[in-house]
Amino acid sequence: MTDTIMQTYKAVEHAMDAYNKALLDHVEFLRASEKSDPDRITRLTQGAKAMRDSSMIYLSYAKFIAYGMPESEDMIEDDLQS
Repeated sequence: MTDTIMQTYKAVEHAMDAYNKALLDHVEFLRASEKSDPDRITRLTQGAKAMRDSSMIYLSYAKFIAYGMPESEDMIEDDLQS
């Protein structure tokens, strides 16, 4: 695929990582808060996990597309996390 597609994929991957980290950081902030609402923390924790799982599914397919939909996963490089 083109460099633009690969660069854009990497940007999306990094953005999703940052978003998921921000959600987890917010959950930890709420847990440390004196006025924390256990119900809200539980919902946010579950939501953060769902976002992480969903983004992993999304990114695995986006990576597949970025590599030109190869016939074998062996043809996909593993260096995109850099």
